[in-house]
Amino acid sequence: MPQGPLAHLTLLDWSALSWFLFCWIGYVFFAERGPHARENLVGQGHAYRLQWARRLLEREVRITDASLIGNLMNSVSFYANTTIYIIAGLFAVLGTLDKVVSVTADFPFAREVTRDLLELKLLLLFGVFVVAYFKFTWSLRQFNLLSILVGAAPTGSCDTDPELEASARRMAAVNSYAGDDFNRGIRAYYFGLAALTWLVGPGLFLV
Repeated sequence: MPQGPLAHLTLLDWSALSWFLFCWIGYVFFAERGPHARENLVGQGHAYRLQWARRLLEREVRITDASLIGNLMNSVSFYANTTIYIIAGLFAVLGTLDKVVSVTADFPFAREVTRDLLELKLLLLFGVFVVAYFKFTWSLRQFNLLSILVGAAPTGSCDTDPELEASARRMAAVNSYAGDDFNRGIRAYYFGLAALTWLVGPGLFLV
């Protein structure tokens, strides 16, 4: 028999939590490794990043490219900083669980929630946003690597030089890796909003 907070989970809670994890893992597989992965936004994005890298190598002045990478890094940095505040807020809520229990008890559709069960629900949210934070910071690091590759990139046409084509593919790959991790961080936000409904009840969470 489960002990601690897990002992307070009903069958509906377990079903909602299992469905949550299945949807998250299943969507990752469908979007990134499924049969139509190359046709969706992720696959098409890589094709355009490769085209961008090829055009970049033809330009001697790359101020525009540096500005575009800077804009991407600013977006990632904004979400990483925001996630830190969310994690800090969850820490603060964990320290005032008794008050939160009394507040959630007044929700129209909320059932009675114990302190241990509420702690478990908040820990799920905490885990989701920790995942988001690591995805954003890893994306930021990869964009830093992309900046280095752009700074070291030679000049010429990929149509006539295989080494330039290899350089373009390296830049596009790093750009795609960084963009994919940014997308995973954003996806964690969406699933975090879904997990937030568990505070109201497992039925809404399941939906």
